[in-house]
Amino acid sequence: MLVLLGFILVFHIATAALLFIATIDNAWWKNDISSTDIWQTCYYYNASQCNDEIVSSYGDAIKAIQATMCLSVIFCCISFIVFVVQLFRLQKGQRFFIAGTCQLLSSLCVMIAASIYTDHEQTFHKNLHEGNYGYSFILAWIAFAFTFISGIMYIVLRKRK
Repeated sequence: MLVLLGFILVFHIATAALLFIATIDNAWWKNDISSTDIWQTCYYYNASQCNDEIVSSYGDAIKAIQATMCLSVIFCCISFIVFVVQLFRLQKGQRFFIAGTCQLLSSLCVMIAASIYTDHEQTFHKNLHEGNYGYSFILAWIAFAFTFISGIMYIVLRKRK
């Protein structure tokens, strides 16, 4: 049982790290001369120059992405804290419903953010040269899968002695 709890804790910390990286790092869209995330666009001419005016011109869609990614990180952290508290306070045989629900909400928020970004990608990058999705975008989708899996694990998991 101790090994299972250790695996769950490590899995949750890895998931939170993926969410933090996907939210903060500047690599949702990349090409040869620039990279864009949900906060700013950086150009690589002679030196790296970052600009948040372009991203702020994307409108309400980018604000929704920013909000849902921040909410996903918050729900993931709350879920971890609730899991640890429930680990010591929960009665034997009960399930970790609150931690699982918070983690599933985190998963939902990541899915919404990545889906909106995918849907509005052409609008966001019409003024930029051709490019590809960056690793932060891919990490967001991986974090979605991880948060969903861990949310289901928490709901299925029963507290044992």
